[in-house]
Amino acid sequence: MTNIITDQESAVSEMISKNKWGTFFGISQKTLDTVWGNLTKEDPNSVAYVTMEIGADLDVFHPVQKKLQDLQITSSTNSTFDHYTKLFLHGPEKIPNYGGGLGILAGDTLKSLAEMKIPTVGVSLLYRKGYFSQLVDATLGQICTATDWSPENTPTLYLMRDPENPTIPLEIKVPFFDEYDNRTEACARIWLKLEINHTLDYFTPEILLDYDIPSSPAWIQEAAQHLYESRTDQHKIIQRRLLGAGVIPALNALGMQVSTIHLNEQHGVVAILHLIVSQLQEKLGSEYHLIASDEDIMNAAEAVAANVVYTIHTPVKAGHDRFDKAMYKHFGHTFCGRILHLLAIDDEQDHVYNFTSLAMRVNRATNSVSRLHRGVTKKQFPQFSQKISAITNGVHHLSWISEAKADLYNSFEELQNWQDNPSVFTNCKRLISKPKFRFYFKRAWYEDTKALINYVNAMLVTHRNTSLATWIDPPNYLSYQDLHYKSLLSPDAYTIGFARRFSTYKRADLIFSKLDQLARIIVETNSPINFIFAGKAHPADEPGKQLIKQILSIQEELFTKTNGLGKIVFIPNYDMKIAKLMVAGVHAWLNSPKRPLEASGTSGMKAAMNGVPNISIMDGWWAEGYHDGLTGWKFGMETDVEEACLSESKSTLLYEEDAASLYNVLPEILQAFYDDEQETYIDKCLKNIELNIPIFNTHRMAAEYVDRYNLKLSPATQKHISSLQKAYNSDQVE
Repeated sequence: MTNIITDQESAVSEMISKNKWGTFFGISQKTLDTVWGNLTKEDPNSVAYVTMEIGADLDVFHPVQKKLQDLQITSSTNSTFDHYTKLFLHGPEKIPNYGGGLGILAGDTLKSLAEMKIPTVGVSLLYRKGYFSQLVDATLGQICTATDWSPENTPTLYLMRDPENPTIPLEIKVPFFDEYDNRTEACARIWLKLEINHTLDYFTPEILLDYDIPSSPAWIQEAAQHLYESRTDQHKIIQRRLLGAGVIPALNALGMQVSTIHLNEQHGVVAILHLIVSQLQEKLGSEYHLIASDEDIMNAAEAVAANVVYTIHTPVKAGHDRFDKAMYKHFGHTFCGRILHLLAIDDEQDHVYNFTSLAMRVNRATNSVSRLHRGVTKKQFPQFSQKISAITNGVHHLSWISEAKADLYNSFEELQNWQDNPSVFTNCKRLISKPKFRFYFKRAWYEDTKALINYVNAMLVTHRNTSLATWIDPPNYLSYQDLHYKSLLSPDAYTIGFARRFSTYKRADLIFSKLDQLARIIVETNSPINFIFAGKAHPADEPGKQLIKQILSIQEELFTKTNGLGKIVFIPNYDMKIAKLMVAGVHAWLNSPKRPLEASGTSGMKAAMNGVPNISIMDGWWAEGYHDGLTGWKFGMETDVEEACLSESKSTLLYEEDAASLYNVLPEILQAFYDDEQETYIDKCLKNIELNIPIFNTHRMAAEYVDRYNLKLSPATQKHISSLQKAYNSDQVE
């Protein structure tokens, strides 16, 4: 036995690597040196991907842990190896540095860039109190509580050490200024998260800046603690500056040189201001702020733009940072105000800086996140119309395909190498008619459904039991019933999933807006339906929180009016693990935003990865993923983008029209599912595998971005990129 363990340890002996900033686990020294070397070349040939949040919880994708499990290694006589082995096998799996789809997209993107071996470094903030944790009370609705986590004890996270004094953490300094240009320094420690690919021979480093440290002023520490800190506009200004102003100092501290800055939304756009200042300083010297003309500033901005790529993610006004000029001068230098006055004045309010406008102006390429969103963005920013193109979002298929579906895909030669190249799923067209594939797909799907339903039923029991010991009333009506087969969910009942941020334009309550009509459909077709909902409303979004309360308030009424056939369950504290259970286990994914306010949406793509059809408004990605009804169902008005109203006000949300359309199509869907053979339904499932997995994955999406990065890649990497690019052209005009 000792010899076996020795052989196993030998197989992973190269999983520990070091450089002057720290010690890392899961990659060989050769891999560390290769990746770091690519990012530190004197002739830059890499990308910094700047994002406000990164979602990459380890309980949905953890290749190092899987390696240890496959080798059956649980301990070691080597103390360093033993420490990391136990940490990676049993340590925390939550990294609460994300609040929703934007962060999960960022994590998925960085994972795919690692898989494709593209020299990239992510840059974000580390929030010691994370995003809020959600309790849900039957009467009060959403209750926000603090999130406690320990980055020090979290696998894949490493605190960088000072190369000159390895006993202390590496720190950078970021300047702030008051209205009199007096300087204050915010200090940040640098954490590195390694996004390691599934073969453990490449990784994307993610720089996470931690400003909640003793050497920073108290007001900086306070603003840095929570993701999307928005108690005041001052907090928002500070947090955005902490991200953008920290990009270049952090890269410099780690010796990294990049040729392109990719802004994933405009939150980190302050990095552009610092790049403009660097250009002016290089040209005019240290007195640049006294002698630079407006023309000098605009020329510097043009030079910086050549190195910036920008992705805009939403047409919703609340998603774009606007800050009062008078307020902003309390945090930025007077010269910063000059730059902003030239490049960021809001078109509608001249006393406001618009950071989206700044990002739109200073870049070499701007992209929307779907074809439909391209038209919306051009409508919103007609002055930049010529440089706005589309790169439709995707999801990381290795993270979101369930274990049961992965086993299915591994079992068929036609899908060989799907892990590296999701384009091979086009070969599913040769499998759709094969009884064996259909049988095993249905079996894998049922396994996923049982896992989801078992989770929900256990949650209902837990909520009932814990309610006796806490002040929280269970949020689900079913928890108050005698928990037997009639009140628990059944995996055989048609299960519709809805999970995303609760915002008014996403209309979570649309399907329940005419409850009597919905109940009548369920009763007349004698169709049991489980409605499983999850998601958080931003703590400052009162209308979003009201939507959650509304969903909770109708559970009993629907159950009663359908004689127990219609059951609504709300899962609190939505995260990536719950998302993975849902997208794999439901029978359909519901998406009901007001068109065209859903720029892309990615939750439905995750369902498609598992062969789950969507029932969706023709908005965002679904306008491309619908394929004339082969992959699911559509409903609602298809307003032309040019005529569309982009307001989120209640009176413009078209509830009546779109709900009527949804109720019209629902009986057809139920009939297809409850048909004895389910042939029509399974056809739609398998068409998702054939038509949507090859398109809506972050490998393909990243391959399209690589075209804009202007990188010099190895022939092998370029060949792989080219094969992925052939799968789809997002910017094609239909």
